[in-house]
Amino acid sequence: MALRARLFSKSKLAYGSQVLLQKEYAVPVRHFAKESAPPALKGDEMLKNVFVEVKSKFETALGILKKEKITIAPEDPAAVSHYTNVMKTVREKANLLSESQDILATIETETQDIPDARTYLLTLKEIRTKKGLLDDLGAEAMMIDALDKVEKELKKPLLRNDKKGMDLLLAEFDKINKQLGIRKEDLPKYEEQLELKLAKAQLEELKKDVVEAMETQKKREEFKDEREAVDVKTLDIRNFL
Repeated sequence: MALRARLFSKSKLAYGSQVLLQKEYAVPVRHFAKESAPPALKGDEMLKNVFVEVKSKFETALGILKKEKITIAPEDPAAVSHYTNVMKTVREKANLLSESQDILATIETETQDIPDARTYLLTLKEIRTKKGLLDDLGAEAMMIDALDKVEKELKKPLLRNDKKGMDLLLAEFDKINKQLGIRKEDLPKYEEQLELKLAKAQLEELKKDVVEAMETQKKREEFKDEREAVDVKTLDIRNFL
């Protein structure tokens, strides 16, 4: 029991908490619109507001995590589904972004000053890569091919404020969606599938980290006579938050 009680060092616990509170989704091809920035605040006021908001969200999230039993079993679909629902509740109650919202926010930030469609699409590729998302369907290459076709027809680079040109490109994107079997009404289903994949990946990382922590503890002198094998699934994360 001593090993079970002490397997989480401070660094491991901190990392585990980060995994639980971490906040992926296919990039919508129609996301070309720009939005105005929020009004600027004075330095001290902005910092105060940020601190209060972060503190409130953290306390809300931690309160939920302390109530919910999370089983570290990425191989168990039921455990993954429960973990997914817990994190969904955390986001809703703490007013955090969903995975798709997080990516859209990143897109807005990193593309708001991009004037042309080609640089925009290349930036989307960079964002996808950084987020660890895969382009299994080859959609990016198809989108670039569509852009090449439109620019050849226009005989000039396509700018995002060129309504006629953008309408032509979006029409090509609609054809790509149809070819790939992607329907707008199915987007919630795609997001749910993504949430499950992300939850499983997070549980796998947490399990790996916990196993490494236990192996490290076993090598310490005071645990050399400890023969009890601890099943990761029996650990209750709430005891370490």
